[in-house]
Amino acid sequence: MATTGRLAAFYGPREPLRIQEYPVPEPEPGAALVKISLANVCGSDLHMWRGELDLRKLGRALPRNLGHEMCGQIAALGEGVATDSAGEPLAVGDRVVYRYTFACGRCRVCLTGRSRACPHQAHHLATSCEVWPHFKGAYGDYTYLFPGHTVFKVPDELSDGMVAGVNCAFSQVICGLDVVRLDLGETVVIQGAGGLGIYATAAARELGAGRVIVIDGVAERLELASAFGADKLIDLRELPSIEQRVARVKELTGGWGADVVMDLAGFIDVIPEGLQMVGNGGRYVEIGNISPGISFSLDPAGLIHRNVSMHGIGFYEPRHLKRALELMARTREQYPYERIVSDVFPLEQVNEVLAAQDKGGITRAALRP
Repeated sequence: MATTGRLAAFYGPREPLRIQEYPVPEPEPGAALVKISLANVCGSDLHMWRGELDLRKLGRALPRNLGHEMCGQIAALGEGVATDSAGEPLAVGDRVVYRYTFACGRCRVCLTGRSRACPHQAHHLATSCEVWPHFKGAYGDYTYLFPGHTVFKVPDELSDGMVAGVNCAFSQVICGLDVVRLDLGETVVIQGAGGLGIYATAAARELGAGRVIVIDGVAERLELASAFGADKLIDLRELPSIEQRVARVKELTGGWGADVVMDLAGFIDVIPEGLQMVGNGGRYVEIGNISPGISFSLDPAGLIHRNVSMHGIGFYEPRHLKRALELMARTREQYPYERIVSDVFPLEQVNEVLAAQDKGGITRAALRP
């Protein structure tokens, strides 16, 4: 194993990320070191790069090693780590996916089985990448899994390009559908057909949705949503007004509205629109908007009289990562998972990739160290 490794350090919004080298850490007892194979550019990375999500206000120091949607191979194991989180033997060289946060396991929410809400799970981001173990993200040669991590071996039949998005987007939408208890035959509306929306389309279909309706305005995304099981597509270019889109959802549901609507677009304006699409007794899942300080107007009576509930979903439980990996393995011939990542670039081009994806020139990019 090399003595030093590279990472892309983020110094602030719109500033160029700098490729820097740091000593490769030796895992402490209970920890592990992963050599990154592929790292996707997630929408939240773009929010940070644009400055819409101010890391300093969240108590996270800069410079920071960005990225969190990735896969890799075990490079070193700390004392006491001999299996993955499912009890399978784990060794150097094994391909793995892992949860990128580290819940404490001791707070009120952890003790009630909701570790996704643990206030301590991002403790590793409170210090900059200049502080050991340095490799705390995905844009680099390595990432460090602290004690208490969740890690699963990757089946040989799944490529790096297929599984890189499992530990964020796929697991998160499965968590959202689990929390709202999607029932057999229910109608799901998905706002936004980016990475989250595409994974949610397949997840909703496989978890028993009777009808999946996807909304977007990019032809390539809508075509991909169809390949992932969408029954009906709503094209923003054909139905440019909110009233038209809400009416279309009502038409497709016999005038009732959807049982579950998911915001996976990340634009605040889609929330009041989506709430109008929810039928009586339905649920609204909010995953897309992670930038603090934005708001929308809400008439709470509209929720109360229709018994509509809203669910904010951040992160996920270890079981959701395991389910995402198993679902992908089971349906790998059914859905074109390899198409979700449209372009792969070397780590050195990280700045060009962020700028291109920000402008919409790339659907979803990945970096290969």
